[in-house]
Amino acid sequence: MKYFLASLALTLCIGSACSQDGSAPKDREGDQPNNSNRVVYKKKLQTIIKEQGIPKGQLLLKIDKSAYTFSVYHDDSLLISYPCVFGFNETDDKRQEGDGCTPEGNFGIRSQYPHKSWNYFIWVDYPTKESWSKFRKSKADGDIPSSATIGGEIGIHGVPEGYDSIIDNRTNWTLGCISLKNKDIEDVYKSVNSETKIVIVH
Repeated sequence: MKYFLASLALTLCIGSACSQDGSAPKDREGDQPNNSNRVVYKKKLQTIIKEQGIPKGQLLLKIDKSAYTFSVYHDDSLLISYPCVFGFNETDDKRQEGDGCTPEGNFGIRSQYPHKSWNYFIWVDYPTKESWSKFRKSKADGDIPSSATIGGEIGIHGVPEGYDSIIDNRTNWTLGCISLKNKDIEDVYKSVNSETKIVIVH
């Protein structure tokens, strides 16, 4: 199933800005979270930041690859958390194009736009200086081929229409991007801007 979805991702990514390179948790409308690492709210992020008067540029998106959580913070306060999935190599930090890894580190938002295949796309500013440093070291250490390229166009996006179960089942299906349910990517997309910060950890 995982490899079928990875092939689907590659097919749908052609000509678009997408990386080349349990029990199912309840969503925000659930009454109670069934995963102790995830806080679930009934309110949308858009509503929360409006009610609290939080500027979009003061939000921090913390993405935890081990916990499969996409959490939004203001200062040290957790505002909301969504389930998410990653590249088909869910364990490693990204080192080169095509490795199927989601990069780790501190990032910003390069741009954002509606996407015909993934609902919305938030373009993460990978590679950063830190990414390039890891890439060069991996080449120098012989961990990746000398001909390897670093890749790019990593983003946060939704799923093909009707495939929200990919997120519930924690199927890491992308080529390195972070994937949310379509209603959740829409909520995030409308709540962030170019000043919003992103941290991805494992």
